[in-house]
Amino acid sequence: MSTVSRPPTSPPAAEQLTVPPLPPPGSLTRRVLGHPRLIPHHRLLVSVLLVNAGVLGYVVASPGPVPVDTLSHAALVNFALAVLIRQQYVINALFRIATAAPLTWPLSVRWALSKVYHFGGLHIGGAVAGTLWFLALTVRLTHDGAPLATLLVSWAPAVVLTVVALTALPAVRSRFHDAFERVHRFGGWAALVLLWAQTLLIAHDRGTSLVASPGPWLLALVTFSIALPWLRLRRVPVALERPSSHVVLAHFDHGVTPFAGSSTAISRSPLTEWHSFANVPAPGRSGFRLTVSRAGDWTGEFIDDLPDTVWVKGIATAGVANIETLFRRVVYVATGSGIGPCLPHLLAGKVPARLVWAARSPRATYGDALVDEILAAQPDAVVWDTATHGKPDMAALAHAVWQESGAEAVICISNRRLTRAVVHALEQRGIPAHGAIWDS
Repeated sequence: MSTVSRPPTSPPAAEQLTVPPLPPPGSLTRRVLGHPRLIPHHRLLVSVLLVNAGVLGYVVASPGPVPVDTLSHAALVNFALAVLIRQQYVINALFRIATAAPLTWPLSVRWALSKVYHFGGLHIGGAVAGTLWFLALTVRLTHDGAPLATLLVSWAPAVVLTVVALTALPAVRSRFHDAFERVHRFGGWAALVLLWAQTLLIAHDRGTSLVASPGPWLLALVTFSIALPWLRLRRVPVALERPSSHVVLAHFDHGVTPFAGSSTAISRSPLTEWHSFANVPAPGRSGFRLTVSRAGDWTGEFIDDLPDTVWVKGIATAGVANIETLFRRVVYVATGSGIGPCLPHLLAGKVPARLVWAARSPRATYGDALVDEILAAQPDAVVWDTATHGKPDMAALAHAVWQESGAEAVICISNRRLTRAVVHALEQRGIPAHGAIWDS
């Protein structure tokens, strides 16, 4: 097999970067399990829907009409699942539990645990199932002739939840992301208020106790979960370093030093849009950095305007690369500013790693200081200058370095198309591969 090498400070000669082609995919089972449609995210989504279908079948098969309370509680349980699984503390707890497995466990088990970041399938499954249950509840209340006020606060959230669900469809979300984000936020808040109003009115109409019913408690839990990140909202100073017109390195030191591999959401207008970036804490120093790359209107304005302050909320949240501790050795594959989420792990050095980084003119774009820092942490890194050598076959390059380094897993941080191509190509060849799935 041809080796892939890196010179110390400059792009390699083209002949040094010969990459062998990918070997054929593995067994039929591996090809099927590695298919994009069968990722754990989709399996979890389908599992939630199947469980709800089973509950529906049981309820319908029971004698008598379906109780209103059953429809209401089923909707609220699913909404609670959808909200809580996205809660920052819950996400961090899931990662801590999954990554607590010892390295002595079989690779197949650790591979399965490493897919913990696919929890978004539970969010989508719960949201879809909850909306369907709530629509059934609303139809039932209408059929039973509920008071007008109750019907109004039933149909209103039913419409809002349907709109939220439709704008969250991948085709709509990717094309109109800003609109999706606003509808998701303000629509979710409006639906929550209306659900409280409906719960109180139904309890009043039926003369039931709120304390004795699980509905208000579930709503209280959902409300607290949604409000919690906003209770930590604050405006903080930021020092910006712009090595090129494409990138800004944002430095924060406001009394918070997040753990390596976490992310922080920042905003210049907290009610309209938020953007998450990987935290890069430096070992032995307070504060952290974010790498902001030009990738749209918001990031472009951020790089051009260089604001003095930004808003932050919630707590640092674990990202996909935190699964590295489940493996004895990993390969990090990054393109462009994808180096940001990789860098804190490379600096921390908890797990032996090998870096593959493809970027256009790395030193001109990201600055000598950052590139030297990367090479100091990763002397054997493969740095591919796409301005000199063009874009490589990243899946083949990742496979070559994985084989050469003796790693157990690959972690890819890139754009959506390339991440999916690398992850699925490697998984179908029996290699544990990971990357963001853009489900939020």
